[in-house]
Order: sequence, then structure tokens, then C-alpha cells
Amino acid sequence: MSRRFQILDTVIAAWRAKDIDAALSHMHDDIVWHYAAAIAPPLKGKAAARKFLEGFAAQIAEVKWRIFDYAENGDRLFVEGVDEYIAVGGARVAAPYAGVVEFKGDLIIGWRDYFDRGVVEAMKAGGAASAQVEQLIARPSAS
Repeated sequence: MSRRFQILDTVIAAWRAKDIDAALSHMHDDIVWHYAAAIAPPLKGKAAARKFLEGFAAQIAEVKWRIFDYAENGDRLFVEGVDEYIAVGGARVAAPYAGVVEFKGDLIIGWRDYFDRGVVEAMKAGGAASAQVEQLIARPSAS
């Protein structure tokens, strides 16, 4: 396991535990986080990341985020995974995604996640995952 993947895996473990401070401790003060690239403007800075995570955590009962595969190139970590969680109201949300995590030293300074918002909204409304989503997320995880 690479050092950069270990750092991301630590962030994932912190998020599963809803330990926002621990997750943020691996982010640079000047992080630019496209939590929904091409859908929403990026969060800029650790304070904006905290505000987002606090709001998102209030909507989630259980985090099941997993990474299936990853590769590194220079200071970038490329990942494929599923952002899966149980919402406070009981709905299961499972969104396959790909992401790029950029590092400055051992801190995350850039983060871009790409996913289908339609899948997320349909599942938040109580819809079931499609067969192809279930197939994509049934793979063994690296984290």
C-alpha cells in the first residue's frame, strides 16, 4: 500500500467514525475540494471543508465508503470506489465514483470526485440501486 493511499485510507476511517477533526488533519489549509466536480463549485480552504463535512455528517447514519482500486502518478492518487452510506431517514445511497486526490507533502491539497448525481438523488428518494450499480460496487475493496 502506497503512502498516499495510506493517508486516504486514514481519512476514510476517520469519516466512517464521523471524526471530522481527524479527517481534516490530513487536508492542507488551502485545499480545493471539488466534492461534486462538474456539478457544484469547489470548496476552498479547510474551514469550507469542515462546514461541508459537518452538514453531510448530520445526514448520515452509517458510512460504508470504499475504494476498489487506485493508482499514483507523481503527487496524484487516482481512485475508483463507492460513496455508500445509510441516510438518517434509512435510505441506502451507493454512488460509484472516480476521484483524483492531489498531495502537497503528506497533506491533501486538491480533491476532485466524479459521480452521477442522478443515482444519488434517486436513492436518497428511496429508490433501489440498479443492477449495474450493484455489480460495480460488489467488487472487493482496497480499503
